[in-house]
Amino acid sequence: MSTETRTEIVRALERAGVVAIIRMKDPSALRAIVDALVEGGVLALEVTMTVPGAVDLIRQLAPTLPRGFLLGAGTVTDAETAARVVDAGAQFIVSPVFRPALIEACHRHSVAALPGCFTPTEILDAWDAGADLVKVFPATALGPTYIRDVRAPLPHVKLVPTGGVTPENAGDWIRAGAAAVGMGSALLDTAAIAAGQFSKLTDLAARAMRHVAAARETR
Repeated sequence: MSTETRTEIVRALERAGVVAIIRMKDPSALRAIVDALVEGGVLALEVTMTVPGAVDLIRQLAPTLPRGFLLGAGTVTDAETAARVVDAGAQFIVSPVFRPALIEACHRHSVAALPGCFTPTEILDAWDAGADLVKVFPATALGPTYIRDVRAPLPHVKLVPTGGVTPENAGDWIRAGAAAVGMGSALLDTAAIAAGQFSKLTDLAARAMRHVAAARETR
């Protein structure tokens, strides 16, 4: 992928608005989960490295996804893993931490880098190091006001809060200035997945997307 393609991926992530985050011990239901998300309007998925066989799963999933769906790798903390997931088909890489070498590795492979940061200093350092989007993590204890407060002096930085984001409050984060949001268990209900009730995931995805769309209309 070229730098131009990387820019297109970033724009597509912003348009998508919601990145679903997969953390599961049994990946056998992954395809059904993707189909449920797509039906609900969520078009971006982050497969974390905590999922057993995550790299192989990305490799199997990538060529089968519908046009326009974005597949990324999460919980990536080193350049070697970054190279493996890119080779498997990941279009963006998310980390829980900020490591300049990881951003450099992502850019060598022309994929989008989303490092995890918590403080304004970390956020700006990551942005200056070339982050395409900055994952604000953990956002659970911060709330949407934090996003607004950080972007007041740093309006050019694109933030993706992760942790504490739900279908119901997704719009609040977008309204506060988030470029997109990352959503894990609040969207990917583990009980519903275990019971094979994938329609519940579709309903949650659709609810999240409605709130994001409504927030963008009023922002």
